[in-house]
Amino acid sequence: MPKTTTARTPGTTTRRTMTAAARAAAKRAERGHREPDPAPTAAGRTVLIDAPKNGWTDPPEPSPESFESEGADPSEEPGTSRHQRPLTAVLTALLAVLLAAGLVAAAVLGWQYRDGHLTESARAEAVAAARQAAPAVLSYDYRHLDRDFARARTHLTGDFRDEYGKTTKTVVGPTAEKYRGVVKATVAAPASGGSPAASVVSAAPDKVVILLFVNQVTESTQVSGSRLDLNRVRMTMSRTDDGWKVSAVDAL
Repeated sequence: MPKTTTARTPGTTTRRTMTAAARAAAKRAERGHREPDPAPTAAGRTVLIDAPKNGWTDPPEPSPESFESEGADPSEEPGTSRHQRPLTAVLTALLAVLLAAGLVAAAVLGWQYRDGHLTESARAEAVAAARQAAPAVLSYDYRHLDRDFARARTHLTGDFRDEYGKTTKTVVGPTAEKYRGVVKATVAAPASGGSPAASVVSAAPDKVVILLFVNQVTESTQVSGSRLDLNRVRMTMSRTDDGWKVSAVDAL
């Protein structure tokens, strides 16, 4: 029996191949919609994500507040705005200034209180020292000048002490010996009694100026009997390590 040869139309194989490829692609697409493959996590691989059925939705337009929040300091507390930050800085600076001013005022008040307390103590101490010093400094007797001048120098200090030593040696001493002079000084007291008359002219913790009313009785060969002189003496008292001493004497 003779063989029958079936002739194939050109292009039939090509159409079948294309049809098979299209079916395979359709099945893959259907499987991709039904069962999406999990996203690979291996580094260096490209992940393809199919678009949703309804397409991509456009992202919302950014609002002005979002730009402000992007520049915000993450360390700021929630609810703090840029307008609040300068106000907070101003208040902090103001509180610092007020605190510093308060400390300065407290220091000044403390210093004034201490200075006032020391000055008040100085007034009383200096007046008492001046009342004791005046009779010794302003009195002498020609019969024992060295003893009188030495006692007077114990109440003196500074340059006035040196000046007193020179004056008594060169002027007062020789004159007293020549005329047999005797001078006795006392701080005047009120007629009704009480403390000797002395008033503070100015006072500081280390220096007090005192006005004294001094009576001086003088006897000498140049005077008939005795002479009473009522003098006003300004005496400057200075604080030293040995107590209050006379640093200047001025007759008024």
